[in-house]
Amino acid sequence: MSPKNPATAVVTAVDHCLDLAATWIAWDGRPLITDGDNVWTPHKALRRIGDHLIDHLSEVEALLSGSPTIPDGWHGRSVTLDSDWARFTELDLSEARQRLPRLAQWYELRYAACGPDEWDRPRSPNWTLREIADHVTGVTWYADQVGNRFGEAPTSR
Repeated sequence: MSPKNPATAVVTAVDHCLDLAATWIAWDGRPLITDGDNVWTPHKALRRIGDHLIDHLSEVEALLSGSPTIPDGWHGRSVTLDSDWARFTELDLSEARQRLPRLAQWYELRYAACGPDEWDRPRSPNWTLREIADHVTGVTWYADQVGNRFGEAPTSR
């Protein structure tokens, strides 16, 4: 039996995010503020989830090919874009259900293709692929900031 693909946890994390996103249609348009000064909306959470998945998938591909990674220039959670304030609709949820599982599957397939010998290979100063997959599962934090809009409060770090 082969070792468990560490990117399978990314798929599970995205599933958690989408479970919460299914409740965001009930969002009333008011900002959610966590950690004292972080403003969250459903669209901002989905944007950060997607950006995080893309950023680290690009890093994985660069590391596997021996290419330099693209430096991190994201503004991250420190900015809320005008588009983040849009109403969250059934179609927005449908689009997220199409986009995010494909990104998560890409991780799982890429990790399967490169194989277990690559997962823990040191890549100093970068993380190992296993460490990257573990880090990426943290995308749930973004979804947790918006939380379950049917009654559960957002969590804080």
